[in-house]
Amino acid sequence: MEPILQVRDLHTSFMTSNGEVHAVRGVSFNVEKGKTLGIVGESGSGKSVTSLSILKLLGTTGRVTAGSIKLDGEELTGKSRKEMRAIRGARIAMIFQDPMTSLNPLIPMGEQVGEMLWEHNRSMSKAERQQKVLELFRMVRIPEPEKRLKSYPHEFSGGMRQRVMIAMALACKPELLIADEPTTALDVSIQDQILKLMRALQREMGMSIMFITHDLGVVAELCDRVAVMYGGLLMEEADIVDIFKRPMHPYTLGLMASIPDMNQDKHVKLQPIPGSPPDMIHPPKGCPFAPRCPYAMRVCMEEIPPYAVTGENRRSMCWLLDPEAPAAGNPFRQGREAAV
Repeated sequence: MEPILQVRDLHTSFMTSNGEVHAVRGVSFNVEKGKTLGIVGESGSGKSVTSLSILKLLGTTGRVTAGSIKLDGEELTGKSRKEMRAIRGARIAMIFQDPMTSLNPLIPMGEQVGEMLWEHNRSMSKAERQQKVLELFRMVRIPEPEKRLKSYPHEFSGGMRQRVMIAMALACKPELLIADEPTTALDVSIQDQILKLMRALQREMGMSIMFITHDLGVVAELCDRVAVMYGGLLMEEADIVDIFKRPMHPYTLGLMASIPDMNQDKHVKLQPIPGSPPDMIHPPKGCPFAPRCPYAMRVCMEEIPPYAVTGENRRSMCWLLDPEAPAAGNPFRQGREAAV
C-alpha cells in the first residue's frame, strides 16, 4: 500500500539578516495510511519546520529549496497558494502547539470551527454548519456542547481549547493529521486525556497522524514508528518497539538517558546531553551531533555519515555503525552488537 505521505530529500531554509538558516537539510520519510509517525528531537532540530514545509506555511522568509512532498502520490511542492488552501483542512489538517494563540479571542468557538466547514463546503447552510459543529464538539468529548458553541476561548480551560482545535482539524475528515506538540502546555492528566482521544478518533476515522514532540513518553504511548531528528537531519528511524528496545544512534541513547525513571534511585542524577545544538546558519560539514557525542571519531567531524541499515525496516545515520568502523575500543558499537 502506498504511503499517505512521502517526503524525499527535503531542504528548507529561512532568509534572515544574519544569513540563510538551513533548518531542514535532506529529510526523507513516509507516513503510512492509518498509522502514526512520531517526529522526535530537541528544540531547533527541524521538526516543526518539516511540518510547516508540508503545508507550505513558511511565511515570507522561508522556502523549500529542494525535495519532494507527495500526498497520496500527488506532488505538493509545485502547488499554488490557492491549491494549497484547498488542501489544508480538507486533506491535511494541523493542530498547533498553543491553542490560545491559534484561536481568535473575539469569535465564539462554534463560529471558528464553522469557518473551517464553510471554507471547504460553501453549499452548507448556517443551520447545517451549526449542527455539524455540535456533532464535532460531542465527538471530542466537550461537556455541554450546546452551551459551549457560543463560548469564547478565555472561557475554556487549556485542555478544552485543545479539544476545540482537534474538532476544527477533524471537521473535514482529513487523510492526514499533523499534531505539533499539542500536549506540551497541558498538565499530565489532561495530556493523557488528549492522547487517548486522538487514538480513539484515529481508530474511528482511519486517518494517519504525524505527531511532533520532544517527549519520548508520549511517543511510546501513541506512535507506531519514530523518526529522530537533530540538526535538520533524520538521525534514526525505526518501529516503536525497536527504538526503545535497542536505540542504535548516540543521540537517541542520550534522549533515552534523560528520561526520568520511576524505579530509579532518587540519589542517581539524570544524564543530560552536554553542549548545545549546532548553529544552522553555519551547519557543521560532518555529523551535527558529533561535538556532543562521547563516541565521535575524526570522520564524524568531517563528513555526514550514510544511513546504516540496523534491522528490519530501520536505519541510523552514524559512522560508528559503518561495517568498516573499528570494533576494538569502540564501546558504542560493542554495546550495540551485544544488544542485537
